[in-house]
Formats: sequence, structure tokens, C-alpha cells
Amino acid sequence: MAMQLDSCFGSFFLCIFCFAWFLTFPAEAAVRKYQFDIRVKNVSRLCHAKPIVTVNGRFPGPTIYAREGDRVLVKLTNYAKYNISIHWHGLKQFRNGWADGPAYITQCPIKTGHSYTYDFNVTGQRGTLWWHAHILWLRATVYGAIVIMPKEGTMFPFPKPHKETEIILGEWWNSDVETLVNRANKMGLPPPTSDAHTINGKPGSLFPCSLKHTFSMEVEAGKTYLLRIINAALNDELFFTIAGHNMTVVEIDAVYTKPFTTRVILIAPGQTTNVLIKADQPPSRYFMAARPFKDAPVPVDNKTVTAILHYKDIPKTVIPSMPKLPAPNNTNVAMSYNKRLKSLNTPQFPVKVPLKVDRHLFYTIGLGANPCSSCQNGTQLTASLNNITFVMPKVGLLQAHYFNIKGVFKTDFPDQPPVPFNYTGAPLTSNLGTSLGTRLSKVAFNSTVELVLQDTNLLTVESHPFHLHGFNFFIVGSGIGNFNPSKDPARFNLVDPPERNTVGVPAGGWTAIRFRADNPGVWFMHCHLELHTMWGLKMAFVVENGKSPEESIIPPPMDLPPC
Repeated sequence: MAMQLDSCFGSFFLCIFCFAWFLTFPAEAAVRKYQFDIRVKNVSRLCHAKPIVTVNGRFPGPTIYAREGDRVLVKLTNYAKYNISIHWHGLKQFRNGWADGPAYITQCPIKTGHSYTYDFNVTGQRGTLWWHAHILWLRATVYGAIVIMPKEGTMFPFPKPHKETEIILGEWWNSDVETLVNRANKMGLPPPTSDAHTINGKPGSLFPCSLKHTFSMEVEAGKTYLLRIINAALNDELFFTIAGHNMTVVEIDAVYTKPFTTRVILIAPGQTTNVLIKADQPPSRYFMAARPFKDAPVPVDNKTVTAILHYKDIPKTVIPSMPKLPAPNNTNVAMSYNKRLKSLNTPQFPVKVPLKVDRHLFYTIGLGANPCSSCQNGTQLTASLNNITFVMPKVGLLQAHYFNIKGVFKTDFPDQPPVPFNYTGAPLTSNLGTSLGTRLSKVAFNSTVELVLQDTNLLTVESHPFHLHGFNFFIVGSGIGNFNPSKDPARFNLVDPPERNTVGVPAGGWTAIRFRADNPGVWFMHCHLELHTMWGLKMAFVVENGKSPEESIIPPPMDLPPC
């Protein structure tokens, strides 16, 4: 039996109706079918109209609803001028990298006029994830939510909310994004920052021409609501808050957490956070607001996006109360918030952090500059891991691995940087060249990996949200300065560390993660700042097959897009 909920992302009330229908759907309805048509549509924001790439003409796109254990089929047909691929961010895609989506990593893109069906199972996951384009900068407008309900008869490990809604944080450029990016690349410089942030595609009433482009959520006094918050922004970590109201964090990246109450959350690009809010304030109208966290000297769109929490029966003429957001460079708020995140770690939802490590990796994150005769300053800004700027192939890496196609990539990505140095000392502004290559790291099946991601002061320190495809990982430690392998591991949290698929590496600091390589395939790891990904801040792991067919990559689908 199939289910189609593409019509569900319009108004808040329609979405609630669809969600209620889903909750009562029979347990045997295990296949969810969706049609994604990639189309260009004219959209107006901030007094500017422009054509944008959309799914089904919607911005943001439709929400995917499923239940843990379901099979999901999304047939995508491309009617736009750009090649396209879609990544189902946070879904583990066990043995099934063919459905993961990053262009030229697990598939070649879907060309104009062609179709491809993403066919995947939702196994061992429940909560909020999201999907987005994974080619060029098309995810600026091509994105949406994934809502995975627990198995039939399984309750949330927190009080059942009265209703729920998705809050998707994004960015908006008045000009065509691909044009801006192409122009910047020719000059060897970054493109302009966005003109506004958005909540569910809307910048809010603080911006010109935006009174009708303000998301509003109606609540009833005394009721509790679940907000599924997604940071779909391309380049900014964001603080998010609601005037007058506390939020209780109950889940991150589709993993339950120990609940805690806060007035503000920090959410990096690629991350999701579920919070409970209780409508316990005097009935009125209250702004939800978000703006960037940036504690490094780099340009940022620092304007505030707003939406409205609207108590039932309060006139729309009432001016909403504005919350107080942390200063954009408030590192203390950011670090204290992240320290409070811990996995639930109950018998029903245990923490399976690897205690024994088979492979220790240490990757330095750096900005750089390579010679470019046609660029404005004679150099092209770039980025690297262990001083390697990743070069995208012209054949999908998973195909090359599966079919043993020679010459596409090498498996010699180094476990350590080529030269140790004082990573977070004074800014380094010379000898900024990097090596180029399509170099992957081979990992044995079911081995345990510890990876330390170390920011550096090459040009400048900066925070970097890193996303690993195909896996969740445990964030066992983090700190400011240089990682000390003889002292810092003694402070690792191996009891209830947060489990995520995307982690923020602090500016001028480090983060240590652990995961078990139990998912065979080729899995992308990259900074989720689109600017840095474009500059080469990415690599991939080749996880070898196990000993049995059940521990091996499944064969590719018949309609896999050709290169």
C-alpha cells in the first residue's frame, strides 16, 4: 500500500491534518511513494522576483513522512536546466549508497528530461532529518523535511505534544545563486553573502515587502508543541530563540537526547533539533528569531529572520514581542549549549559508543590559496583536509569502486597531516598552497574509527560543521586550541556522548568523533558550509565489504543515472 503526502507542506493547519492522517494509517502500509518533479518557478522575496529551482513548484519542498521500518520510493524527474541529485541527509542507507545522492560520489546526476527512483529503507532511525540537492549550490532552494515516526506502538520518550510543525531555516539571495557562484569562482573569491535568512522559505516582517512572507504558527494556551527545527542554510550556524518561551531539547539529528531546557539553541548547517515548547505565556504574539553565530573574522549575513508564535484568538494587529538573541560572536553561549547535549542512553535507546578503537585518524582543516592566472589576485581561495584539496571525479566513486574502474580515485588519503605545526597559533598567511587529488581512505568493514578534526589558523580560524554520509557518530570530545593526544582522551565522554551525523568543529579548536564502519560503500565526508565544500573541504571513506552478502554493497538499481 502506498501513501502520497506531497500536498502536505502548505499551511500549518493542512500539515497538521496530514500528520494526523499519517498517525492513524494502518501499520501494514510499509511503502511510501513520492513524486519529485524538479521545476523552475518564479518566486518573489524582498521585493525581488526571480526563477528558482524547486521540487513540485514548492519552496521549501514537500515533507517526506515515513515510519521506522518503512520503504520509501521517491521518483525524481528533472524538468530544469541543471543536472540534479538529492541527498537524504542523515539516513544511513545501509549497504545502499546508490540512494544516498551526492553527485559524482554515489551516483552521476540526473540530467534534464531524465528520471531516477531513490529506493531506500528507513532502518533503526526515527525523528527529524531532511533532504536537499547535492550538486552545485542548488540546495539554496531545493530542500525539505523528513519526518520519521517511531514504529507502531512505540511512544516518544517525552510527553506527547498536542501538535507539531517543521521549522526550516534557510537563506535567500536576490540574484541568481549559480550566477553569483560562477562569477566568484572566476575571480578566485567567495560569492556575496545571502540577502536574508528564511524560516520555511520566508524572511519575516523585519524585511521589506515581507509582511505576507512571514511564517506564523498558531498555538493554544496551555498546550505543548513539538518543533522540528532544521538548519538548511548554506553557510551559517544559527542561534534560534522564541520570545518569552523556554524550549526543551529532546532530539538532535534524529537521536533522542537527555531533555534540558534552554532559551536559545545553536544549530549548524545540516543539523536538526527537536524541541518542546509550552504555550504558557500571556496570550499574545511572539517572534521566533534566528541569526548567525560567527566567532571568526569572515563575512556573514548577520540580519535577523523572524516568524510568529501566535496565540489563538489574538488579533493580528498585535505587534509581536522580540526575543533577545546572543551576540553573533558569543562563543560562551555556543560552547555551553553544545556541552549540554547528551544521548538519552536508556535500555530502549542505548549508547553504543566504541570503547576500543581500531583506527586513529587526525585530519587538519585548512583554508588556502593556489595559483590561478585568470583570478583577480592571481590566486584561487581553496580549502583542504590534511592539506589535500579534493578534486571531484567525472564518474561516481561508488560505481568506480563497485565495478573496479581504474584511474578514478586513489585510496591513499593520509591518516595524519603531512607536517605537524602549531595548528591554532598565529595566523599563517604564506605557503598556503595545497595538493590536489581524488584521494579516499579505505576502512575495514566493522572496524572502529576515531577521527579528530582539528581546525587551523591557515588564513583564519573558523568553525566548520562536518557531515559524514552513511553513519551516525559519537562526539566524544571537543576543545579549543590544539588537540593533545596524551591528555585530551582522558576527558572523553564514553558514557552518553551526543550522537549525530553533523558536528560543528569549533573555531580554533578540535572535535573527536567515533563510529563503527559497519556500512559498506563509498561515503562522503565534507564541511556543510557550501562555500568550503566547493573549495575542496571534503573527502570520502571506502568501507570494504564484510564476509557475507548481508555485509556487502547491494547491486545498483537498473535506472541508476549514467555518467
